[in-house]
Amino acid sequence: MTRSPAAFLTSAAPWRSLAYLATSVLLGLVSLVVLGGLVVSGLLLSVLGIGLAVLAGAVLLGIPLAALERRRLRLLDGPHADRPGSPHGPVTRPGLWPWLTTRLREPATWREFGYAVVFTVLLPLVDLVLLAVVVLLFALIAAPAYVAVDSTQPEALVLTGVGIAGLPVAAYVLGAAAAVQSWFVRLMLSPREGEQSDRVVELTRSRARMADAFEAERRRIERDLHDGAQQHLVALVMTLGLAELEFRTADQEAGKGGELVSRARREAKQALDELRDLIRGIHPQVLTDHGIAAAVSEIAVRCRVPVSVDMDLTGRLPAQIEATAYFFVSEALTNVVKHSGAAAASVHGRLTAGRLAVTVADDGVGGAGLRDGGGLQGLADRVAVVDGRLTLSSPAGGPTALSLEIPCQPSHSVSSSPRTRRSSAKGSPSC
Repeated sequence: MTRSPAAFLTSAAPWRSLAYLATSVLLGLVSLVVLGGLVVSGLLLSVLGIGLAVLAGAVLLGIPLAALERRRLRLLDGPHADRPGSPHGPVTRPGLWPWLTTRLREPATWREFGYAVVFTVLLPLVDLVLLAVVVLLFALIAAPAYVAVDSTQPEALVLTGVGIAGLPVAAYVLGAAAAVQSWFVRLMLSPREGEQSDRVVELTRSRARMADAFEAERRRIERDLHDGAQQHLVALVMTLGLAELEFRTADQEAGKGGELVSRARREAKQALDELRDLIRGIHPQVLTDHGIAAAVSEIAVRCRVPVSVDMDLTGRLPAQIEATAYFFVSEALTNVVKHSGAAAASVHGRLTAGRLAVTVADDGVGGAGLRDGGGLQGLADRVAVVDGRLTLSSPAGGPTALSLEIPCQPSHSVSSSPRTRRSSAKGSPSC
């Protein structure tokens, strides 16, 4: 409504407002019948001892009505607009009785009941008057025009002109009424400060526990692979090497047994190399010892696509932040190698104003996007654990830039980690 009159009147806003107010009338009348019936029944049945249960049901009727009202706000703001969340907290125990007692003790339930009373008694009357005015305007437009045509009385068209002139005013009145009603919905039905604090705190703690459990499981897997499977493979390679040497000493290198031993040794060595790459990809030792700048430079050296690295970090970051940033760069460069067809890539990182910003860019074909179950979606979920934000720019034809922002603070300086690392490398295909 704050736009120019032409833009407002030619938009869908007046029609959205009309639909919102019309559905308010219908929903209000239905709610009036149901809520009024429950209240009257509760008062009449109070002499039998069950009236309080019926009245409690009338109070709880505000909960589904409020949920529907929060959804109906999208009639005004569009299907993709944000709507207020539920102000109710979680029910800690299963069953109907715990749910009833929890809801009846919440201030939000009584606030929603108060809104239900106002919505069923007052708002439908106001909306009905406004809709009647709109119907009258359309009648002024249509009926005099019909009379003028039917009876050849052109003076009847004066009323048609009045109706047409009144439509823009009615559009603004409808828009203002819908805006006021939506403001009242948000005022009464949105979560208040502190109502969801326990839930938010518990969700935050749960997310932190999941992140800690993931890190603990990652360290366990890394330790088991390093101390278990890797050591066995090292012993196997050494044993096969000694067996191969014995064959050659006995001048049997041309025999079938010597060839099988040599092949087994090569396969065991390849499996050992792959296992070492796997351990390095889970959490490289260089990340623990020297930080994210050195770890990213190591990824660049091992990547099949030439990668230039510019990481300007003056100190070490929290371990979880470094692990997330490393995972981000590793996955981003893996996507560059597999899907982009790029000839070169770059990694740019800065720590400014308590935020770590890392961007991985390439000159490939572009067209990347977030898809359910895709690698970028999993990467976004991993970043969300540390309150990070992922931004993707990948138009068709390229270039592609994937950016990460994480709020963090450096912990301490590390002299062995260079302040700025710049490298360009083309290495093995284990990116």
